[in-house]
Amino acid sequence: MDYREVETAAEYVARLETGADWRSEIESLADEVEADAAWFSALGAVQDAELWFYDQTDCEYYPIAFDEPLEVAACVGNVSLLNGERFAHTHAVLSDDEGTTYAGHLNEATVWAGEVHMRVFEDPLEREYDETTELDLWL
Repeated sequence: MDYREVETAAEYVARLETGADWRSEIESLADEVEADAAWFSALGAVQDAELWFYDQTDCEYYPIAFDEPLEVAACVGNVSLLNGERFAHTHAVLSDDEGTTYAGHLNEATVWAGEVHMRVFEDPLEREYDETTELDLWL
């Protein structure tokens, strides 16, 4: 295990814009506050969504699409640099009108209503390709 201590530089709360893309809104906040490393949590509702499931045998993401309103029961993730750009690695638990839940890597979703809390770290974190998992992981 690799680890390091992080110092918090600032904390922000924001409301996501209705009709915008959920993950893009988080990346826009990170751009606005110049966060090269952060941890966030969020909640709200989306009009549609695409979750990704990472198949560990194929080392490939497979999409799961939803074209219906869903509650964002939980959303957590982090911001770091990927190829020099701010990237929001986002996971979510979504629920439908019967309470059935779906979870995974949130690729995209259209915001109905959303609130986010972001804790920004002093020093940047960068992602690089990891040969074992075939994922871009923190250094």
